[in-house]
Amino acid sequence: MKNRHLSLITLPLLFLAASASAAPAAPDSGSTAWILTATALVLFMTLPGLALFYGGLVRTKNVLSVLMQCFAIAGVVSLLWLVAGYSLAFGEGNAWIGDLGKVLMAGVGRESLSGRIPESLFMIFQMTFAIITPALVIGGFAERMKFSAMLLFSALWLLLVYVPVAHWVWGGGWLGGMGLYDFAGGVVVHITAGVASLVAALVLGPRRGFPEAPMMPHNMTMTVAGAGMLWVGWFGFNGGSALAADGNAAMAVLATHIAASAGAMTWMTIEWVRFGKPSVLGVVTGMVAGLGTITPASGYVGPGGALIIGLLAGAVCFSATLYLKRVLKIDDSLDVFPVHGVGGMLGTLMAGVFSATSLGVFSGYGFADGIHSMGGQLGVQFIGVVSAVAFTAVVTWVILKVVAVVTGGLRVDAEQEQEGLDIVLHDERGYDL
Repeated sequence: MKNRHLSLITLPLLFLAASASAAPAAPDSGSTAWILTATALVLFMTLPGLALFYGGLVRTKNVLSVLMQCFAIAGVVSLLWLVAGYSLAFGEGNAWIGDLGKVLMAGVGRESLSGRIPESLFMIFQMTFAIITPALVIGGFAERMKFSAMLLFSALWLLLVYVPVAHWVWGGGWLGGMGLYDFAGGVVVHITAGVASLVAALVLGPRRGFPEAPMMPHNMTMTVAGAGMLWVGWFGFNGGSALAADGNAAMAVLATHIAASAGAMTWMTIEWVRFGKPSVLGVVTGMVAGLGTITPASGYVGPGGALIIGLLAGAVCFSATLYLKRVLKIDDSLDVFPVHGVGGMLGTLMAGVFSATSLGVFSGYGFADGIHSMGGQLGVQFIGVVSAVAFTAVVTWVILKVVAVVTGGLRVDAEQEQEGLDIVLHDERGYDL
């Protein structure tokens, strides 16, 4: 009788326990809310942030062409990411590329999770990274590429360059397996975009009149507004890459802000000393250099490491910009390679330095977290940089050559370039004063 009463009590409890274990796991509400916010912030970086930043830097006759390119890339990349990009970047696959198991989000429902957040949210968060990367590239060929060529190039480049590298680093590929530190896209975003812009600038050749004719930004007010949006949006870019609302995300946001501030002040100071006056263009470019350089290291370093990285970013990217324009005379129109490419390389290497146990003596000052030995990790970081540079350069060159054949040439003719892309390609003007 005693056993019978015991079974009457325990059976319902066992049933409830079994039901609870069978219930699907629920996403972490705090982390989900944060990544939803971060997703909006990263898209805000492209639209309107990057669009306004780039739009102000070109001449009046080409402002709409740049805004149009940013908007068109956002639309094209979003559709390609849904159809196949996400699956190829984050599907099972192999060490080099993902599979097609998640084409059109097959098998991904409302209850599907990626870690502690819904997989649909992870997908669109990563989509915003895929959008901004080819949008960065247009700065290398601004004011001279056909719109049709730009669209085809961006679509092919997303699938053939961005997606494979994203899989290598974040999707279970060979670089991630080696232990590469790229918290938010130093390799995946900044190195690939910077190298692609350099290759595009070389293949297309300089704008008519470069470097003799001055090609000054037409609207610095627009550029500063866009730069401010980039600074704010970057908190989602780096902080959101923790994929959780936790201390790692908070430290990444802090590191991001410190590096941006240090980069801006360093660039401004160098200009002030060298040319006698600090420029608005210099301070916002230094800010972007600091942001791009801290991106790969933001989740692995403290504020002290971020300070040093930001200072280095301002000085190194400033020097790279002058060298590219004045010595090599390469017309990377909006300085994508010296700011994003060089910054991405520098930051990726510095991630291996300022997270090393050999710097542990400084950990109390936020210089290092003591994660690993410096030598071994620096080797992995170097391999990541070299492989991304080489792969991006070769594949980008091939894509440009193919697009040139398909579209009958990459750039507008001399007369059209003189008239401006706004009227020639879109039959509209940015200003009617």
